[in-house]
Amino acid sequence: MNEQFDAVIIGSGFGGSVMAYRLAEAGFKVCILERGKVYPPGSFPRSPHEMKNNFWDPSEGLYGMYNVWSFRDIGALVSSGLGGGSLIYGNILIRKDEKWFVKEDINNDGYEYWPVTRKDLDPHYDQVEEILNAQRYPFEHEPYNNTPKTKEFKAAAEELGLEFYHPKQSITFKNKGKDPVPGEPICGGEQNIHNKMRFTCRLCGECNFGCNFGSKNTLDYNYLTMAEKNGAVIRSLCEVKGFKPNDKKGYEVNYIEHNTEITSNSNNNLQKLNKISCTFLIVSAGTLGSTFLMLKNSKSFSKISSKLGSRFSGNGDILGIALNSRKESSNGDSNLREINPSYGPVITSTVRVKDALDGGTGRGYYIQDGGYPEFINWMIQGIESPTKESGFIKFLKRYIYGLLGINKDSDISPEITQLLAGSEKIYTSLPLLGMGRDIPDGIMKLRDQNHLDIDWNMKTSKEFFNDVRGTMKEVAYKFNADFMDNPLWYLRRGITVHPLGGCPMGRNEKEGVVDSNGEVFNYPGLYISDGSIMPGPVGPNPSLTIAALSNRFADNIISKHKNQLRQN
Repeated sequence: MNEQFDAVIIGSGFGGSVMAYRLAEAGFKVCILERGKVYPPGSFPRSPHEMKNNFWDPSEGLYGMYNVWSFRDIGALVSSGLGGGSLIYGNILIRKDEKWFVKEDINNDGYEYWPVTRKDLDPHYDQVEEILNAQRYPFEHEPYNNTPKTKEFKAAAEELGLEFYHPKQSITFKNKGKDPVPGEPICGGEQNIHNKMRFTCRLCGECNFGCNFGSKNTLDYNYLTMAEKNGAVIRSLCEVKGFKPNDKKGYEVNYIEHNTEITSNSNNNLQKLNKISCTFLIVSAGTLGSTFLMLKNSKSFSKISSKLGSRFSGNGDILGIALNSRKESSNGDSNLREINPSYGPVITSTVRVKDALDGGTGRGYYIQDGGYPEFINWMIQGIESPTKESGFIKFLKRYIYGLLGINKDSDISPEITQLLAGSEKIYTSLPLLGMGRDIPDGIMKLRDQNHLDIDWNMKTSKEFFNDVRGTMKEVAYKFNADFMDNPLWYLRRGITVHPLGGCPMGRNEKEGVVDSNGEVFNYPGLYISDGSIMPGPVGPNPSLTIAALSNRFADNIISKHKNQLRQN
């Protein structure tokens, strides 16, 4: 059956969710097609058995949340599920710096031209922050002011003269009008698409693994909930395979419905295509997904811009680790410096390094304190314990002697304590997350018409990456710690959790694929709204800018076409 909607939205991330709510609220008949599953509170995997199936590859019977891509010179991690990247991102909401909306001559040695400004987006930033209930990490309150990684990161940044602050986050730390309290019920927290109770942040560091307590204000709790209340039809496990213009000045979309019981590649290939039609088609499948779909269906769009696939950027993502931090005592002894990256949300604070555009040197960037769940510490300790020969042998010897009755003292607590010795490496280390204005010169293309490929390497942005690494090293040394690069750095391979570009904005089709309102040049009613439309790196975490642009695009669609739809 060929259903008809005013708008079909492919994907439910920061672009698709915002668009879905705004259009549904305005009276549009909206359908959201999300390839991934629904994740209510308590459904995110934690055990190794559950985690091994938490990846996305339907051809192998995998319908999980993590979608990992590996290209020749760069890898990427994105999300699959209702709420898109909001399920696994670090919650940070930072506006793109005003002077970083660069306007270079891209036909004369330039790399990016932004057809929008900070002034254009500020009203949309405001609206998105309000709906996402943006809050800063309440470092001035107990127990938050005892977060070791935040205190040490702040001290190092201030000693180095770096600009340090707590950015807004999409996390509920407190109920309105009350002081923050970890783990208390959120007032009205059960009023969401899942009808499940939510709780304020428990400081468990599990943000990137999916928040089982509903503390993260992921898109399913706000934009998607409001979209559904306004009549939007939400279909999960529905993966779009193709789309094309139809003879009614609209678009036809073909998708399959995944059956998670199917584990055979051949059975997946036999799944039937469902057909759905719309006046407005909004492609919001993420940078990799949207660009892949546009490239794969480009034969149906003969007038598409030649810039399709251009301006790929990893948003300058780079990982470093401060290891084995120590503090010097008055007598010269070196003592443990507690950092404990598992206490608190995954990110609590950031430093900003200026760009040459706003008084600095080189290309600007951000560095943030990273974190991970406590169970990761146990995994690392479990791997390392048998290799700590002396402690393991002493424990084994004492235990066997006890079984044989040789030892009169049956208390083996000291041996167990010694077996766990060495956890200092975990407790005294801090991941450092870098991102910023790398050069967007990557090219995305199809290989064999079925596989996405990216031609990118870090050579062009080498100076930028060296600057970020240099600052990370300085921060690590202020901890009196060693600095360790991501091992992929030595293979000249990057990895990004913020892929951008591929369908960039431009002033015309010679500069980009879409205009400043997200509409594809030469194809009225076809919009792209996600990270793929960025003409260059955002600099800070891009989710807020993606959402703000989508809000702007929705305004344009509503103002241009609402009266037309009423007449129809």
